[in-house]
Amino acid sequence: MPHIRPIGATFFITMRLGDSLPQHIVREMKMEFERKKKQIMLDHPDDHEALIYDEQKRFFGKYDHQLDHKPYGECYLQQREVAKVIIGELELMDGKHFDLQAYCIMPNHLHLLVDTSIQLQGKDINESNLDDNYIQLNEVLKGFKGRSARYANQAIGRSGNFWQKDSYDHYVRDDKEWNNIANYILNNPVKAGLAEQQSDWEYSYYKYSETAD
Repeated sequence: MPHIRPIGATFFITMRLGDSLPQHIVREMKMEFERKKKQIMLDHPDDHEALIYDEQKRFFGKYDHQLDHKPYGECYLQQREVAKVIIGELELMDGKHFDLQAYCIMPNHLHLLVDTSIQLQGKDINESNLDDNYIQLNEVLKGFKGRSARYANQAIGRSGNFWQKDSYDHYVRDDKEWNNIANYILNNPVKAGLAEQQSDWEYSYYKYSETAD
């Protein structure tokens, strides 16, 4: 899926473990999305952007449902030692690479809500000096994945691939969408049947209060 990453935007990010989905399921889901996308562009050549955006959201819903309700692989993130590593790495990046607004660590995937505009504060950034003053989201995630994978593997005495290379990211367009996403993140353990209410899940965080409005 194409990524739109405006400078200084707020992003909803989902990353999963490398073994969290069977490859044939991933291929089938991607092929289905591409078929629907092509059909939308054929049927609506002049006004397809909003329709494709809606289809992307449906694709993510299926993707996340698969992770929640058909767990696959070792689910390393449910181990306390690993969850602590993830939280520690997020806290180190908070206030520097992004403003960490919400997260939820699920057994086989991680949801984040982050505001990257913190990198712009007090800086006069333009196209000519962007590379020297702003770390793009893909580089931020690459660094996080590399460090957290190394330390998580050390914590549980394993080696090899940890995270799936690709991540899902979506820039948040307005306050309504922000609220919907924050609630989605915090309610994920409840929806997946892992907790009765948001506050029961140990590995969630919301910056502003215990629950999103």
